[in-house]
Amino acid sequence: MVEKNVKQIITRLTSCLHNHNHLYYVMDEPEISDHEYDNLFNELLELEKKYPEYQVDSSPTQNVGAKPSSAFRSIEHTLPMLSLSNVFNREELENFDRRAHEKLNLPLEQSIHYACELKFDGTAVSIVYEDGILVRAATRGDGKKGEDVTHNIRTIKSIPLELTGKNHPSYLEVRGEVYMPLSGFSDFNKNAEINDERVFVNPRNAAAGSLRQLDPNYTKKRPLDIFFYGVGIVKGIVLPTKHSDILSLLSGWGLKICKENKLVNGVDGCMNFYNQMVKKRHTFDYDIDGLVYKIDQISHQDKLGFVSRAPRWAIAHKFPADEKTTVIESIDFQVGRTGAITPVAKVKPAFVGGVTISNITLHNMDELQRKDVRVGDTVSVRRAGDVIPELVKVIRSKRPSGTSEVMMLKLCPECNSKVVRITGEAVFRCSGGYNCRAQRIEYLKHFVSRKAMDVDGFGVKLIEQLVNSERLLTPDQIYSLNKEELCSLDRVATKTAENLIHAISNSKNTTLDKFIFSLGIREVGQTTAEVLADYYKDLDILMLASEENLQEVPEVGPIVAKNIVVFFENDHNKSIVKNLISCGIKWTSSMTLEGVEKIFEGKTIVITGSFSALSREQLKAKIRNLGGKVTGSVSKKTDFLLSGQDPGSKNQKALDLNVKIIYEREFFELFEAVI
Repeated sequence: MVEKNVKQIITRLTSCLHNHNHLYYVMDEPEISDHEYDNLFNELLELEKKYPEYQVDSSPTQNVGAKPSSAFRSIEHTLPMLSLSNVFNREELENFDRRAHEKLNLPLEQSIHYACELKFDGTAVSIVYEDGILVRAATRGDGKKGEDVTHNIRTIKSIPLELTGKNHPSYLEVRGEVYMPLSGFSDFNKNAEINDERVFVNPRNAAAGSLRQLDPNYTKKRPLDIFFYGVGIVKGIVLPTKHSDILSLLSGWGLKICKENKLVNGVDGCMNFYNQMVKKRHTFDYDIDGLVYKIDQISHQDKLGFVSRAPRWAIAHKFPADEKTTVIESIDFQVGRTGAITPVAKVKPAFVGGVTISNITLHNMDELQRKDVRVGDTVSVRRAGDVIPELVKVIRSKRPSGTSEVMMLKLCPECNSKVVRITGEAVFRCSGGYNCRAQRIEYLKHFVSRKAMDVDGFGVKLIEQLVNSERLLTPDQIYSLNKEELCSLDRVATKTAENLIHAISNSKNTTLDKFIFSLGIREVGQTTAEVLADYYKDLDILMLASEENLQEVPEVGPIVAKNIVVFFENDHNKSIVKNLISCGIKWTSSMTLEGVEKIFEGKTIVITGSFSALSREQLKAKIRNLGGKVTGSVSKKTDFLLSGQDPGSKNQKALDLNVKIIYEREFFELFEAVI
């Protein structure tokens, strides 16, 4: 009888504490003081210690963290976690709305109801509840599979371990965005600096890094929060017929929903909400980079379906690039792989678009002089496409007196060779060639990169050490490195050295196009290397080709042809190629298929996104071997777009231009039919 009463008390305390957690962390409406909460918590804790057989996994006492996991296991998403296509202005949004009307057979004058939500800048997760109990959580990963972060998710206090309310489904998968509040981020970094610990660059990285801690006790110390925005697989209940009502249902079960969500009519309603949020975005205690518009009616969503990895019934409306002002502290010159000397502005660190900017490339002297950039100038900066730091303009009214124009150096800052500018080119170059340390390092970085020889783990710090000691002067010398000399380098352990030797050996088996690309011939990028390999199929023939012959190759113009001839006429370059082949490097002509029907003959094809079966390079080779031509951008001349996961803007452009889109499975069905 006593034990039965204890079990009832534990059950009652567990339910009571879950309710108070929900009121405090989700609703911001606590009903009891912290002292009262602590008393209830400690009472439950003592009972569970005395009667562990009555402790349940969903107990509030269990979010303190479990034993550290040695690694994250993979969890496959039953329903893939999709990405979203983007719009950036009203016109693009109207096009999205028009396509939805057409596919739903609705007249344009009949407004579609949209559920408007904030687009949080955090990390997406999937959380599964069975009979109301949290049992599993995973990151988005590649959309198909994510990492098991259940132990870490359980430490986030705004995530209920047990659903509140009534009528829970037997199986509920909810999707949400874990984020770190700006206030918590600031406090966390301040404490990290004091304790000489890692400081995060932005809240998004902080959230992602916190979820990937092997020890959940570390995750628990970080101020993480979550907003839920939808469901995946749901069993044992009939869901409402509208997305907005589903969110209300989730809220009733104790799952935190953003209060800024709004249901609107048509494009005008979406734009009104957008304009309101643009003004309010910096008042929130979390980062957002745009909005999401979802067609509210679930039957409409079902009818519209999906395009590859994105739904046709939802779209992200990105905010314009965030601009900040900062001051130029110096302008330095960097030397690239081909000797190009690029002016780079060092600026007073500015936090822009979630990233701290301290360096901004000015591209070339023409660009620098056109914008008249000087040391000491106050400038407006942004992240172009929310990625690349860009100097927008100089605020001349704030220019201090005594500034002077920036002039190009006469000698290379790395090797003191003369700086030259070829007539007709915008770029100044170091004339030192491979004797220039900076060019040598950049060339070796290119040679070992994934799209070239793909020597996994051969990083820039390692290259710099080997170049500085003059152990690595040419790329063929990579293949004579041994474990003992690698172990003698800074921060190279025995296991690391063994892995590098293994990666170096594996890189000897490559393809002709990757080998050509690895040589670093000016203007010969990845696509041109593929075309050359496909056209000549033999390196010796390519090395002897004339400029006239090279210009017969598709996509090879006079400048590229001249660069190829000049490269292979150079004795030093020929010696490097010979030595590399002597080291055991061998290749096939990508994926040549003889006697196969050229089903893509005369077709122009664009590839976008990532694929599960083959790399994009291998897909390009398959298409070329079947007679097709692969280009980089979608136009009216494109015959079809091969679309994979996370397709981006090319997918949207294909839809706008009515270009046919095929997906990975359909492509392989075509391919297998002719083999």
